[in-house]
Amino acid sequence: MDEQDYLAHDGLGLAELVASGEVKPDDLLAAARSRADAVDPRVGAICTRLDEYADRRVTEQLSGPFAGVPFLLKDLHQQLAGEPSADGSRSLAGTKAERNDTVVQRWLDAGLVVFGKTNTPEFGAKGVTEPVLFGPTRNPWALDRTPGGSSGGSAAAVAAGIVPVAGASDGGGSIRIPAACTGLVGLKPGRGMVPSGPDESEPLGGLATQGVVSRTVRDTAAMLDVLAGPDDMSPYDPAVPDRPLLSRLEEPTGPLRIGYTAASSLRDDVHPEAVRAVEHAAQLLTDLGHHVEEVEPPYDDRQLGQDFLTVWFVRQANEIARIKRETGAGDDAFEQDTRMMAELGRGFSATELQAAQERRRDHVAALARFHTGHDLLLTPSLGEPPIRTGSLNMPAPMQWLAEAMMRTKSFGVLRRTGIVDQVVRNNLGWVPYTQLANMTGRPAISLPLHLTPEGLPLGVQFVGRLASEGLLLRLARTLEVAAPWDGHLPRLR
Repeated sequence: MDEQDYLAHDGLGLAELVASGEVKPDDLLAAARSRADAVDPRVGAICTRLDEYADRRVTEQLSGPFAGVPFLLKDLHQQLAGEPSADGSRSLAGTKAERNDTVVQRWLDAGLVVFGKTNTPEFGAKGVTEPVLFGPTRNPWALDRTPGGSSGGSAAAVAAGIVPVAGASDGGGSIRIPAACTGLVGLKPGRGMVPSGPDESEPLGGLATQGVVSRTVRDTAAMLDVLAGPDDMSPYDPAVPDRPLLSRLEEPTGPLRIGYTAASSLRDDVHPEAVRAVEHAAQLLTDLGHHVEEVEPPYDDRQLGQDFLTVWFVRQANEIARIKRETGAGDDAFEQDTRMMAELGRGFSATELQAAQERRRDHVAALARFHTGHDLLLTPSLGEPPIRTGSLNMPAPMQWLAEAMMRTKSFGVLRRTGIVDQVVRNNLGWVPYTQLANMTGRPAISLPLHLTPEGLPLGVQFVGRLASEGLLLRLARTLEVAAPWDGHLPRLR
């Protein structure tokens, strides 16, 4: 199989070639490796190659909807037994997984051929992918820009044509942000739809979930069909669709009532391209017969952002403490930004954390009120076009100050001066729209409907009601037909 043939097919298309006997799994693996060898030195999407594992895998009797299709796992909570799993952190470099995570086993059961793992920020804690351990991943559309995070390596690999679909996960936008940065489809399933076993039940208290980034809606739908449903660690049995989502993609949605907004109190102003992205989508939806209207943001995004980061900071504190306890790692094994988050997390009291968790009810209620009059909420996926690599790095004087604060345990004092609010703005200002779906547990999807005049993707996001994954995918398919994006691969430059 030559490169152009390989790039012309999505995951299901490649699987169809294998099923018909036109190609063999090792042909596809060779094509994926050749593409990775050609482009990944410039992109940095793959942090770990698993060539020996892949060579064994293609000799097996593969079956399932993606039989023989090359695939990449995210190097975060997608463990493959016997293979490295670093979570983007020097503290875990060299660690090997003891068993397969549930989602990984389901991907293997679907016939996928795993040949590597993709880059992610340390513990998935940033909206950019620039870990010290493996170095930055770059956006194939513009190599000086970020592909987002935390599934930035997976998104860059798909956008660069290494694989048609790749493993991803989303705890605050980590599927949708990189999809929006790289011109891909990124669906965050609703809370509990995809299991997190065998070691987790509800990671981040239900904020985080597993999924994929892909070039086509049908690959995303088929992947959710593969992943959905509880395992032994699931806290409840989710409302899994009674028919495969893939089989329902062509069913009409009927006219929908969609409210859109680009406003956010986490930004001083709304970037013009974010406004254009939403307005373009709104006009396209109107032309398709949907009722679309501009609305005020239906929730308090500043309070939601603060509550979200409270949970994240406390999680970082617990994660670092656990790793230190289990591995003996010292502070120098963790990145400064991660240690800062942990210090801030340790400064929160139990009652403050509980209050942030309980305010999720307020955010759920606000979105539920919106959904009484609208089927979907439409926003930009990003607050601005993909930012430049390294632009979130702290200046050297701030790094020195941060070290001094950590040595003297001063974060508790500084938090009362408003530092948390500033951190909220710095970390979420360029991606202020995605945390809503995580805090409320609702499904949301980012679609690549807009390019800036510079040729950079800037996706739009739809947030639905509970169990609206099918509706989101059917609408996505309608938009994919009306404004096709598959085949618009970037020219690496």
